[in-house]
Amino acid sequence: MVTGNDVQLLELAQVDASMLGLVGGKAAGLGELLKAGFRVPDGFCLTTRAHVTGEIPEREVLDAYRRLGGDRVAVRSSATAEDLPDASFAGQQDTFLNVSGEQELLSAIRRCWDSLHSDRAVAYRDANGIGSDVHMAVVVQRMVDAKAAGVLFTANPLTGTRAEMVVDAAPGLGDVVVDGSVIAEHYVLDGTPPRTDGCLDRAQLDALSDAGARVQESFGSPQDIEWAIDRDGVLWLLQSRAITTLFPLPPRSDDLRVYFEMGHMQGMLRPFTPAGMSTMTHGAKLWMDSAGLSGGAFGDAMGIVPVGGRLFMDFSDLLRNRRFRSRLPQMLEVYGPRNVEIMQRLLTDPRFAPTTSGLPFPVAPLLKKSLVVLPKAKFELIRTLIDPDAARERAFRATEELKRQARAPEFTNSQQRLRFAEEVQRDFMTASEVIWPLFIGILLGQLPKSLLKGVATTSELDTVLGGLPHNVTTEMDLALWRLTAGLDDDARELLRSTPPAELTEGYRAGELPDIGLDDFLARYGHRAPAEVDVGMPRWSEDPTQIFATIAGYLRITDPEQAPDRRFEKAAARAEAMIDELFQRARRQRPIRAHLARALMRRARKLTGLRELGKFAWLYSLQAVREQLLRIGDDLNRRGLLERPGDVLFLELDEIRSAVGGSDQSALATERKAHYDREVRRRAVPIAVLSDGTDLEATAPPAPAADGALVGLGASPGEVTGPARVVHDPATARIEPGEILVATTTDPGWTPLFMTAAGLVTETGSPMAHGPTVAREYGIPAVICVRDATTDITTGQIITVDATSGTVTPR
Repeated sequence: MVTGNDVQLLELAQVDASMLGLVGGKAAGLGELLKAGFRVPDGFCLTTRAHVTGEIPEREVLDAYRRLGGDRVAVRSSATAEDLPDASFAGQQDTFLNVSGEQELLSAIRRCWDSLHSDRAVAYRDANGIGSDVHMAVVVQRMVDAKAAGVLFTANPLTGTRAEMVVDAAPGLGDVVVDGSVIAEHYVLDGTPPRTDGCLDRAQLDALSDAGARVQESFGSPQDIEWAIDRDGVLWLLQSRAITTLFPLPPRSDDLRVYFEMGHMQGMLRPFTPAGMSTMTHGAKLWMDSAGLSGGAFGDAMGIVPVGGRLFMDFSDLLRNRRFRSRLPQMLEVYGPRNVEIMQRLLTDPRFAPTTSGLPFPVAPLLKKSLVVLPKAKFELIRTLIDPDAARERAFRATEELKRQARAPEFTNSQQRLRFAEEVQRDFMTASEVIWPLFIGILLGQLPKSLLKGVATTSELDTVLGGLPHNVTTEMDLALWRLTAGLDDDARELLRSTPPAELTEGYRAGELPDIGLDDFLARYGHRAPAEVDVGMPRWSEDPTQIFATIAGYLRITDPEQAPDRRFEKAAARAEAMIDELFQRARRQRPIRAHLARALMRRARKLTGLRELGKFAWLYSLQAVREQLLRIGDDLNRRGLLERPGDVLFLELDEIRSAVGGSDQSALATERKAHYDREVRRRAVPIAVLSDGTDLEATAPPAPAADGALVGLGASPGEVTGPARVVHDPATARIEPGEILVATTTDPGWTPLFMTAAGLVTETGSPMAHGPTVAREYGIPAVICVRDATTDITTGQIITVDATSGTVTPR
């Protein structure tokens, strides 16, 4: 048995996964293949110890080479950050085939070492958050005289389907498949008879399928396998590593199910922390119980299903319900056209043929709840229409009461803190004084569409909802602008020239001048990007984004581009549009014209409240976070967690177990590693099947005219300017006139809107937070533009046309 890290050369048969730091990812994988009994070409590994010293142990290497017969070999890199579960490093370091002769072998080893520091390898490590402490081992193996070779994926890497394997093959050596220098023969193994008119016959494909299944079972995850079939028809495995791009599977189920991603409605495509997702589902259960809907088609938690740390909802039972399935596309319109298109395709999928026809919710509790809710709804609608100002004031008073109720008393132990964290959301879930005016305001904003059908365009009706007063998110952004506008020259220079992170350190130390930030954070400090996740720091904890936003505001020099001026102009356009639409409609439909004008006037008094519900809810989420962090401190002192913050990588039930004395440190560490990998994931499917299939990946791409990227217009107008692609708003800034391009946005992003000329997102809905605020600022927005953050680059001139719903690169 090999022990110690000073050994410089090992036979591959001596290697296993525990030696990753000594032999690198590729060699560790080959060692595990040999250990599991698979056929792998003989070879040896020059360990990272030799790379650290920088000297090739020539005698040992050449002796090992002679033991292989001194013939042709493959010399392949095996870095310590290679073939990992979340970073494959495919093609980032060098491989040399058909190396023959001792001096050529030594030269190939040195070139493998050098490739660790190539531009592409360094850039790849930077992009994947991998530090510089990486070393290179080198694998030397006997060459296979290949008749055919290629790559086998044990799950479909394009669609994510775990029930399919994919083979790319070519005659001869497989490097031409890997490097893309030939058009490979492509086989999809899905249980149906494969094609046999290429370089592989049925028996060889069956052998590959069988080997792939066994390798996947051995490694415990879908694998990317390089293989070769020699002149005698023998199958050799040359490498196996995890397929790093696959989106995680939904929870195991007995039947095929479909899940739609819903987090983008909260501007949340980054993964939730486990504590954040657990808090979210717990709150959903409280609401379902209060609404009498538990136990139906959406279960007890609104159908929420965590997949890859993201918030998905299970629509399977409704899709198989004869009574409700036809309504699903319309239900999904609020989530965007991409979701609607997928649902329409699912309605024709025989795997989701209707099997039930009953009501999707328990009838008795729903009827009982309706007897209370319907009269209440009628009462609230009438009194809100009569006096919308009073309704709005009631909503704001109720929000202040929720803020008071979320203040925790002093607790003496973690049990009390956890009990408070589990109950604090209950008040919000039944806060009718906040919710009724909010929903009625949204309803009033939609009713004029039917009254003015054929008279007003969608763009004109969107203009009516521009510059809305009483929106807490708009008021927050304008408050930060007023703070910026009031700075003296010294403060302006300090905030303009000092890095935001350094300003945060100074603020925490009490070394910054008083600029009014304390007052701003007292009102809005419970907010942040991805704020529905209690695992995310609030602005009151980390105001770095606020300082970065102020620096961006200080770059505004045109008075007409000042945020308050833009907001005022949007409000003026809205009022003028109401008058114009009234005059236009009065000539054809005078009664409808008067009714529509009254509704539009009331909508402007109430529709801004659509942000108030989330704003009020965040008080309880901030309270949950505060209590969990204090519990984490306690668990860390008791030796049950390695770090206090690790509590955020446990679910509420697991935190309860830890409070009771169970050591959860290993679980929290494992969860944090998984979370960190998922944070780096840029693309999240909007709908998946339980077998992993990305439903959008199986659809033909939508045609785009003249190179335009197609989406959905969500805020009227057209603008041309340079793009600014942003993945993290915390440290980003938008120069005046730039167009913000992001995967999604939530209220934590909206300070950037103050300087942005337009908005493009990959996901969203016209009713989501980002487009709503964009309309209020008069910023043209196109949403649901697939792959916008990869197809568009920072600095590229683009035209955003909300009327056509297109983004056109110039």
